[in-house]
Amino acid sequence: MLDENYFSRIPVTILTGFLGAGKTTLLNRILSEEHGQRIAVIENEFGEAGIDNELLFQGDEQIIEMNNGCICCTVRGDLVRILGELAQKREHGDFYFDRVIIETTGLADPAPVAQTFFVDETIAEKYLLDAIITVVDAKHALLQLENCHEAEEQVGFADRLLVSKTDLMTLEELDVLQHKLRKINARAPISHVHFGNTAIDEILDIRGFNLSAILDIEPDFLDDVSHEHDEGITSFVYRSTIPFNAVKMIAFIDVMIKHYGNDLLRYKGILHISGCEQKLIYQGVHMILTETLGANWGADEPRESVLVFIGRNLLKQDIQEALDSCRVQ
Repeated sequence: MLDENYFSRIPVTILTGFLGAGKTTLLNRILSEEHGQRIAVIENEFGEAGIDNELLFQGDEQIIEMNNGCICCTVRGDLVRILGELAQKREHGDFYFDRVIIETTGLADPAPVAQTFFVDETIAEKYLLDAIITVVDAKHALLQLENCHEAEEQVGFADRLLVSKTDLMTLEELDVLQHKLRKINARAPISHVHFGNTAIDEILDIRGFNLSAILDIEPDFLDDVSHEHDEGITSFVYRSTIPFNAVKMIAFIDVMIKHYGNDLLRYKGILHISGCEQKLIYQGVHMILTETLGANWGADEPRESVLVFIGRNLLKQDIQEALDSCRVQ
């Protein structure tokens, strides 16, 4: 039987998926949709700096960044604090919102995040975990599921599975992937999502999270708070206020992908290119890279390039020196 607060609590959607799967693209789709709801977004990045706030649709939403650790382990206390502060602001009329979306880092295990809404009494009284939505990168999913425990957990705990980048796969390859996903999670509906284009009513207010089903998968879900990341995966951030030479930067990225492609789990950045009044935004996963022109640099905005690298066996000093050599002399 549902308790009387079931429909009065603030619904929460956990948006997860491995590095580069397309979570921010999907989140942009949700934020730009004319659904009439105000959304508070809590965004977590793996590493010391985040750039996704630059990439998000800027409307009436409040976007809170958490860049000082991973939301599933080191900063879970911060998540509880932020949720508590948001609820207080809502009750006092300082900031009204209809729902919360938590975008986890691509290396997050969603289980400890979901656990927060059941083991913390204050949060459980104010919030309702609506669903865990997992975006799956069709091109790289099989490799990720084989090598990364977090990727498997993200699929296993999903209430909806959205498979992205299907245009890069054959029908036979997609069948193999879907069979693998079904073996891990037989209960979550699977659909394809192209650049975040999916029906909003299939991912919001679906009341998809089933605690009993989760306890069948992981009986100690409400008790086990431990989680450790693969120590072989590291991240670092490169910053520069000196603009890049476009030709040299293109050559660097080409060499970088060829040399580190298999170990580059995720790389993204906002670049200041000499002679260009627009920000150059680049995002990549392994060997696949996309580059787009973003907004113009503001008149009083510091023109600083910020690049984030996440992967295995990355020689930080070598990469930094190579980037230094790509700057305008």
